[in-house]
Amino acid sequence: MNNVLFFAHLKDEVGVESLQIEAKGKSVLALKQEVHETYGLSSIDSVMTAINEEFAEDDDVIQEGDTIAFIPPVSGG
Repeated sequence: MNNVLFFAHLKDEVGVESLQIEAKGKSVLALKQEVHETYGLSSIDSVMTAINEEFAEDDDVIQEGDTIAFIPPVSGG
């Protein structure tokens, strides 16, 4: 199993801060699509993704026990 973390408005859309999802062997893009279909996240395409606290690309493959974080873009002032 994998721990999937949601930050900022993503957490509000999903309704929880984290989920346990079986993502081993999936690409980051495949997991994004699964989360979008299951939870209706409107802006999942524009989020940054980290695996085990290191930024990841859509074609990176998730391993057993990895922690995946979805981080929406932020703006500052």
